[in-house]
Amino acid sequence: MISRQTFLRAVVLGCGGERKVWALLERRTMMNGVEKTNGEDLATEEQLITPWTVSVASGYTLLRDPRHNKGLAFTENERDAHYLRGLLPPSLMTQELQEKKLMHNLRQYEVPLQRYMAMMDLQERNERLFYKLLIDNVEELLPVVYTPTVGEACQKYGSIFRRPQGLYISLKEKGKILEVLKNWPESNIQVIVVTDGERILGLGDLGCQGMGIPVGKLSLYTALGGLRPSACLPVTIDVGTNNEKLLNDEFYIGLRQRRATGQEYAELLEEFMTAVKKNYGEKVLVQFEDFANHNAFELLEKYSPTHLVFNDDIQGTASVVLAGLLAALKLVGGALADHRFLFLGAGEAGTGIAELIALEISKQTKAPLEETRKKIWLVDSKGLIVSSRRESLQHFKKPWAHDHEPVKGLLDAVKAIKPTVLIGSSGVGKTFTKEVVEAMASINEKPLILALSNPTSQSECTAEEAYTWSKGRAIFASGSPFDPVEYNRQVFVPGQANNAYIFPGFGLGLIMSGAIRVHDDMLLAASEALAAQVKQENFDKGLIYPPFSNIRNISANIAAKVAAKAYELGLASRLPRPKDLVKYAESCMYSPIYRSYR
Repeated sequence: MISRQTFLRAVVLGCGGERKVWALLERRTMMNGVEKTNGEDLATEEQLITPWTVSVASGYTLLRDPRHNKGLAFTENERDAHYLRGLLPPSLMTQELQEKKLMHNLRQYEVPLQRYMAMMDLQERNERLFYKLLIDNVEELLPVVYTPTVGEACQKYGSIFRRPQGLYISLKEKGKILEVLKNWPESNIQVIVVTDGERILGLGDLGCQGMGIPVGKLSLYTALGGLRPSACLPVTIDVGTNNEKLLNDEFYIGLRQRRATGQEYAELLEEFMTAVKKNYGEKVLVQFEDFANHNAFELLEKYSPTHLVFNDDIQGTASVVLAGLLAALKLVGGALADHRFLFLGAGEAGTGIAELIALEISKQTKAPLEETRKKIWLVDSKGLIVSSRRESLQHFKKPWAHDHEPVKGLLDAVKAIKPTVLIGSSGVGKTFTKEVVEAMASINEKPLILALSNPTSQSECTAEEAYTWSKGRAIFASGSPFDPVEYNRQVFVPGQANNAYIFPGFGLGLIMSGAIRVHDDMLLAASEALAAQVKQENFDKGLIYPPFSNIRNISANIAAKVAAKAYELGLASRLPRPKDLVKYAESCMYSPIYRSYR
């Protein structure tokens, strides 16, 4: 008699051509009257065995398949049909009750990293419930699954590592990257988030442990932008690390060598980008994440003409900050061209934001880009970037070297330039000192102060400091979240200039239009779409960003504007163009609601 496990079953699930086939190939033998599987129990520890896996959409295996597991939400009929009787307690629970229970449990943890680990555990055992939790409680859980908690998770990734998530491509795989991509179980990939771990948030070189960033970003692509989890691929390129602490850490999970550079590095990235295009096609979006400045600019410049690529640190940050500035004009008055901008930090984030502001001013005023850049000043570690320093500057800083006498410190730069807007992207905490904020407040009735560096420990100043030192007059936003602040009997709610406002909707817009390249006008369209979502009730609280509680609607509107621009520029390949792009965006979004099984 053939047991129910000894069969070949093909099950087709999902939509959009998404397909999964389970096969069970078992060999049984008898030993002392006890049935053994695959002969594994007969082998000595030294003998090689074949690791057959049982992956059938029923029984015990179904409960360990995160995409289809529903836990106690399996109905009576499903428990009968899928051999679950006895494998679950008799109680039935709705998805809503499961969500309520898990949120109660999460709130019992006092340490943010414990909440992060609990959420990652949930993602690995019940994918739909994970996303239901994240979507319905986004304002509470966003700081848990992403910044600031993800920074600590990356620092301790070797210690908390339990199960691989994503693809690890190291120098060991050079010459075999296409084969490695084919090892990934999904073939219909639409977005890849890739890092080399050299500049993780404001924490520096975390090597292979930077995988927490692509994993976190892609969970937000699904929760906030509605991309299917199976269409998302996190990748870490491991070329070593220069972090001595990690190299000497016995639990470090990456290559134990110093970073490869130059030709060796370039060849590995070239092989990766070529393999991605060959395996997934022209329209797969590759998002570069947390590369060091020197590589970030070079990779974006090199691959923008030939691939659909996007750098969130350069372009995503720029777009979300520009959106905040456009919205803030309703509070501070004037047009964008009427303001003067001073940056602390001239890396990929700072120069990316500055360039997009200059592009928007140029678009609004029809003035040449070279002229609009002159309204924007940058301070790096050596002081104000001025023309007398041009020869020694990195290429991405040269457009910002204006005529001015040398100025060493930020405070002196504020006094000399008299900016209306102060933006921090330095990755160095506590650099917006009391004197700097007071100087901004003495120049402006409503100083606009954006402390963008992540995580919270690296923020240029806190919300409380900005409001207190400006005597409640500052309009403040930060990269990491801060609690509301009470000052002089008034409650101020700080905004968060979080890239999660932009990249999920931006990516959705590219994918649903079948865009083949990213254009700067798409970034401007995304900024304008986000700024338009800020309502009067938000302005009344001093906010320059809308609440995250409405993020899926915000993402749909951003996606529609980005897609419209792709069609307008002739970069969209999905034809005919949908009549209502917002409704089309909403219809494309993944739903985490449980499915019923036959």
